Amino acid sequence: MKDLGPNAYVEDRSPGTGRLRPRAAFASDLPAIVLDGDWRFRLASGLDDLTGDFAAPDFDDTAWDLLAVPSCWQMTGLPGEPRYGAPAYTNILYPFPVDPPRVPPQNPTGEYRRGFDVPDGFPASAAVLRFEGVDSAFAVWLNGIRLGDGKGSRLTTEFDVSAVLRPGRNVLAVRVHQWSSGSYLEDQDMWWLSGIFRSVSVAARGVEDFFVHTAYDHTTGQGTLAVDVTAPTPVSLSVPELGISAADPAGPHVIDGIEPWSDERPRLYTGELVSEAGERIPLRIGFRTVAVVDGVLTANGKPISLRGVNRHEWHPLAGRTLAVDTMVSDVLLMKQHNINAVRTSHYPPDHRFLDLCDEHGLWVFCEGDLETHGFEPGGWRRNPSDDPAWREAYLDRAARLVERDKNHPSVIVWSLGNESGTGANLAAAAEWIRQRDDSRLIHYEGDFASCAYVDLYSRMYIGVDELAAVGRRQEAPTADPADDAHRRALPAVLCEYGHAMGTGPGGLSEYQQVIEAHPRLAGGFIWEWIDHGIARLTGQADTGQEAPDSFYSYGGDFGEEVHDGNFVADGLLFPDRTPSPGLAEYKKVIEPVRIHIDPATRQIGVHNLHHVRDSGYLDFRWSVEDGGEPTGSGGLTVTATAPGATTTVEWPADLTTALDAARKNDSGHEVWLTVTAVLAADETWAVAGHEIAWAQGLVVAPAASPVPFTPAPASAHDDCIALGPARFDARSGVLTRLGDLELDGPRLDIWRAPIDNDLLNAFGEPQSGAWFAAGLHRMRHDVLGVEPDAAGLTVTARLAAAGSSSGLGVVYRWTACATPDAGQARLRLEAVVTPYGPWPVPLPRLGVAMSLPGTDAEVEWFGPGPGEAYRDSRAAARVGRYRSTVSAMQIPQVRPQENGNRHQVRRARITAPGGTLLITGDPVIDLTVRPWSTEALAAAAHQHDLVPDGRLHLHLDHAHHGLGSTACGPGPSAPNVLAAVTTAFALEFGTGR
Repeated sequence: MKDLGPNAYVEDRSPGTGRLRPRAAFASDLPAIVLDGDWRFRLASGLDDLTGDFAAPDFDDTAWDLLAVPSCWQMTGLPGEPRYGAPAYTNILYPFPVDPPRVPPQNPTGEYRRGFDVPDGFPASAAVLRFEGVDSAFAVWLNGIRLGDGKGSRLTTEFDVSAVLRPGRNVLAVRVHQWSSGSYLEDQDMWWLSGIFRSVSVAARGVEDFFVHTAYDHTTGQGTLAVDVTAPTPVSLSVPELGISAADPAGPHVIDGIEPWSDERPRLYTGELVSEAGERIPLRIGFRTVAVVDGVLTANGKPISLRGVNRHEWHPLAGRTLAVDTMVSDVLLMKQHNINAVRTSHYPPDHRFLDLCDEHGLWVFCEGDLETHGFEPGGWRRNPSDDPAWREAYLDRAARLVERDKNHPSVIVWSLGNESGTGANLAAAAEWIRQRDDSRLIHYEGDFASCAYVDLYSRMYIGVDELAAVGRRQEAPTADPADDAHRRALPAVLCEYGHAMGTGPGGLSEYQQVIEAHPRLAGGFIWEWIDHGIARLTGQADTGQEAPDSFYSYGGDFGEEVHDGNFVADGLLFPDRTPSPGLAEYKKVIEPVRIHIDPATRQIGVHNLHHVRDSGYLDFRWSVEDGGEPTGSGGLTVTATAPGATTTVEWPADLTTALDAARKNDSGHEVWLTVTAVLAADETWAVAGHEIAWAQGLVVAPAASPVPFTPAPASAHDDCIALGPARFDARSGVLTRLGDLELDGPRLDIWRAPIDNDLLNAFGEPQSGAWFAAGLHRMRHDVLGVEPDAAGLTVTARLAAAGSSSGLGVVYRWTACATPDAGQARLRLEAVVTPYGPWPVPLPRLGVAMSLPGTDAEVEWFGPGPGEAYRDSRAAARVGRYRSTVSAMQIPQVRPQENGNRHQVRRARITAPGGTLLITGDPVIDLTVRPWSTEALAAAAHQHDLVPDGRLHLHLDHAHHGLGSTACGPGPSAPNVLAAVTTAFALEFGTGR
């Protein structure tokens, strides 16, 4: 290895030198000096460009820039141009040659300086300097004295400054390297960012550390409390609620009548440690016991099911530097969407996030700062996980994970890391954790073929059939019989599934059904919480008058040599933390209370999926809509339903009256009963009235009686054909006008702007490859015949691609009512599509496309809504009458793609400047309306590339191919694959005011 002299620590495998032993993160009333704020900063290009005497207290840094700490230096200047280097994204590949522990000589290095004053009376002789997060390696000087160096970017590092800190003026100097040997352990599918990105402080040091041990015995209701304290002076414990006052912390204290901590009831007892020296440390104590019982994950004696998400720390302007308000927003959004668990992928989060999980109730898989995925393309050769030279680094990261976060009741599982292959270092880390803390379980997915040193059988991105086999304990055996027996005795968890990239994910309901059918399956974590888009601005318009457009960038937008594109945008939240349709779907799928409506028996069932909480915290309400119009509503009395139990209630009298009135009204429309469950009182995470669960039942279905229809004849007039109020082009058979409304189309259409799940496949060939090879994106619509007759118009056409012997024949049969209602035109289309030639691929969509003038319009529809829905992602859509605009119906995916479909629409009204178009399905259609074409949508790389073209593009589809989660997971299940088979569908058009 090359001689780096005093900078040898950069490539040394050691986790650091001069550091204090890791300890818990805790508050204290001892004084502290927070060093966050503006620091002097210079970015050196590498080790040969360092400032030799920058650590000297009298070094003149006035010419240096000012940089905020905490921050990631590549994010400085955004949303404009980054000032210091640029972000880079890879999922798996290292952005440098894989030659551990060596890193490139072109190693950007940030040199930081901060002067600060220590006030009189500050206990400088007993103080520590604390860095909560520095990426990736750093060395520290205080007043010109080198304190040491460290690695482990998302782990706390402390240095003893008692011999160096002095009253009055002090100067802190820090050198941070973008790349180090530690970078090989931090390949965590995220933007590569650098700098002092979490807080820095100098804190007086009294109590060294403490470990709050609690347990809860569900058979007796007793709690046990013991606190191990390391301190230079005696320390006492007080927990007034429990009758503990100035007691020996070690106890053990056995208390009757404890309320245990859980995600559903996050009961915290307020306590305090007080040292003989006068230091006071507040405690929030939660009693809970986590165990595996008969192969089932339990907490406090009850089986639990994880309705979780994977959460990276992300902000579109600040990167991995998060304010507390952002963390609060995340936790509240999770709770409001029925999420009860979070995996801190793939590193420990800011410790304040765990405080919020304790407070509001989220189970936490707290994960180590470890991933070596970039070794997989090379067959895991030289992977640090099985190299003894890296053992110290692995053990160090495990210890710093556990020690910092050991006092959080929300943390129920220690996760060794992610996608780091297999090896003795992982086993050693697990053994260290088990010896230090046997009250929690150990997780690691990467060694699922063995599971020898973990407590959970963890998998990622498997399909529902394999998941069901795991639930039955019928998975394929391991190579070692002992390991096999051990693994089959473990609960199973999906540490990642439902990859939420782009439009989707599809199939979440299928996963949840399997999870709930098998007690062994402890649930899972959606990948992932938020899109990691970086906020950018386009260049100013040529006139200089227009404000630039904003958009979100992804891999490749900063000129990276290697990158993984928009694979970094795969969350349930958009980068600005707006919930995506995928989050709405997930909330519905994982409802903790299931409501079932049975119109035949006039009963409503409530099944409580909670593990400790009865349904008494909810108010139940009903409403009735006739054709989307409200006709009645009221409250529903439901006896508090115990966890795991079901309560059935009869329809109340006022509901019966409302439904009888709707039947008597005989409007000819669908009558729907909706029952909702909302919070009866405020919770810490939502206000009273917040909806938790809902269900619908169709209580009156209109009779399928055909409306009398006297067909009008079609007649040819020069270059057009007249059919009632419609006009068609005589040569192409295309509808050009309906009444006073100009139209173009409809034509058979099977192409959609590929979604990410079409374009990508982490485990095979992407679906889009077969589509492109078959020419589905360049199909030609050739008219073969236009035949008017006395009862309508028949247009025969073919949809096929150049060079292909396969295609789709289509017959359009148009009819019009000879005596339309006053002021309304009525036109009916019946289409029969017949494939010919070999069709080895599914269709992206099947329907017709048309356009009309306009850039925006009001859209009203009756059917599922209000948001988008597709055939395998439709649980969150409830039937009703909705109103929106074309612009509001567009879903702002970071990379534009097919979006915004309204599923199974019965009827719709589109009111544009040129008139109103009425559309009726027979019985239903899928509806999409856009201000740009499919071709423009497919060609766009970012949202600002989409510009309205002056026409409104309508897609009226019989069906769509499912969404699946193929980008990283399984494709659509068999029932959701759109096969090319002979298909007939019909719809009607009209005009109105």
